[in-house]
Amino acid sequence: MEPTDRIIVALDFDNRRAAEEVVDRLGEECRFYKVGIELLTAAGPELIEHLVAKGKEVFLDLKLFEIPNSVAGAVRAAGALGVSMVTVHSMGGTGIMSAAADAARDFPRLRVLALTVVTSMTGSDLADVGVTGVTSTEEQVLRLAKLAEGAGVHGVIASPQEAGPLRRALGPDALIVTPGVTLPGESAGEHARSGTPRAAVDAGASHVVVGRTVTRAADPAAAFRLVRAGLEQ
Repeated sequence: MEPTDRIIVALDFDNRRAAEEVVDRLGEECRFYKVGIELLTAAGPELIEHLVAKGKEVFLDLKLFEIPNSVAGAVRAAGALGVSMVTVHSMGGTGIMSAAADAARDFPRLRVLALTVVTSMTGSDLADVGVTGVTSTEEQVLRLAKLAEGAGVHGVIASPQEAGPLRRALGPDALIVTPGVTLPGESAGEHARSGTPRAAVDAGASHVVVGRTVTRAADPAAAFRLVRAGLEQ
């Protein structure tokens, strides 16, 4: 996979104008964008259709956590929009993940990814919500990843710190998408489990998600090239 194809830029904005400005400034540099619940709520599905029409791939990060029938319906709606990836929450269990995987079969380009443990969470956060019997966040990530694999989804979302253990557990074909990546010397922000793009890919990540590193830079295209250069070394 080419380095450019591994980089997903997160359009974490609260309005369409700001998102489109970044996309325009990146031009042909970037091929893959993440749209989350904030931007989807603010801009609607028309933005996704716009990105797809421009030849971009879209990672629709919905973290679906609902009854299986509702999850399947949302996945079909995502497929109809032309997105390339959509997320479900693995904590919802095998039922919703299987429903998502089944719904995606009608859309050959659509990949379903299961969120394991969000990158802002730590072991104490897991304990707060009643997750017991695990000794570390990594153990919970691996447990949920194996559950997701059994449900038939195409891959998982986890932090860069779990990329290596996940690759060993899931084999060479699974997608492993890692948000929470930062360039050396940058603040990790709200990410409790972060890492550099290069370290994530070296460990086994198939894709890295970068946000403010690129989108809040004075020159987003130059920042994107810096991330890409790190993966090319």
